[in-house]
Amino acid sequence: MYQVVTDGTTLSFRASPMRAAWMHVVGTLGSLKGIYNNEGITALWRGMGPTIVGVMPSRAIYFGTYSKTKQFLTGLSGEETSWVHLGSALAAGIVTSTATNPIWLVKTRMQLQSDQNSRLYRNSFHCLQVVSRTEGLRGLYKGLTASYLGTLEGTVQWVLYEKLKRAVATHRHRQAGTEYHPSTTTSTLTWIDFFVTAASAKLVAAVIAYPHEVLRTRLREDNNKYRGLVQCAARIFREEGVTAYYGGMTAHLMRVVPNSAIMFFCYEFLIHTYANMSLD
Repeated sequence: MYQVVTDGTTLSFRASPMRAAWMHVVGTLGSLKGIYNNEGITALWRGMGPTIVGVMPSRAIYFGTYSKTKQFLTGLSGEETSWVHLGSALAAGIVTSTATNPIWLVKTRMQLQSDQNSRLYRNSFHCLQVVSRTEGLRGLYKGLTASYLGTLEGTVQWVLYEKLKRAVATHRHRQAGTEYHPSTTTSTLTWIDFFVTAASAKLVAAVIAYPHEVLRTRLREDNNKYRGLVQCAARIFREEGVTAYYGGMTAHLMRVVPNSAIMFFCYEFLIHTYANMSLD
C-alpha cells in the first residue's frame, strides 16, 4: 500500500488517491511559498541561466535528430510506422542527452543551492569550472544513465503524439466524408489540435517515466551518496519507499506539459511554413 506523509498525516493512495494527489499539489505550492519567504523571489529563478543556454541547442539537436532519423528509417521500411517513431525518438533522446548533460548538471547544482547554506557556486560558469576542476569530465556527465533511461519519456511521447495526430485527422476526414491518407495529416489538423495532442501525449509520457527525473537529480547532487543508477534506485526504495520516486511530480508536470505543447506547436508551425515555402 503506497503512502504519503503530509503535515504528520499518513494518506493511503489506495484508500484516498484523489486526496493524496491533492496533497502533492498543496505540497508543491507550499514549497514555492517557503522558498519565496526564506530566500526571496529571485530564488525561484535559480538555475535559469543554464536553462536558457541549454534549451536552444538541446531542442535543435532533438528535433533535428528525430526528423532526420525518421526520414532515414521511413526510407528503409517504406512507410512511417510506430517502430519508425520509436527508433527516431530513442536516437533523438540519446544524442541530445549525451551532448547537453553538462548544461543540465550545472542547472541542477545551481537549483540545489540554498542561500541559507554556504554557497559553493557563485554563478553557472563558476559551477562549471568547479565541477570540471574537482570532479573531472566524469563529473560533468553524472546522471547521464538516468537521462538515457529518460529517453523512454520522449519515446512514449512521440509515439502517442503521432498516433493522436492520425486519430484526430482520421476523425476530421470521417466528419467531412472524405478519405484519409497519412500525407494529409498535418494539413487536416488545426493549431488547437496540435496543441492539445502534444499536451496530452506529454502528460501521459511524463507520468509514466517520471521516476527517472528523481534518479537523475539525485545522481547529480554534489555528494557521494549515490554511486550509480541501480544503487541510487535501490537506496531510495529502501530508505524512502516507492512514493519517493514521484516526489515533485506536480511541479514537474506544471512545467513540462505546457512547455511541450508550445514547443510542438512551434515545431509543427515551422514545418508547415517551410513546406508551403517549398511549394511556392
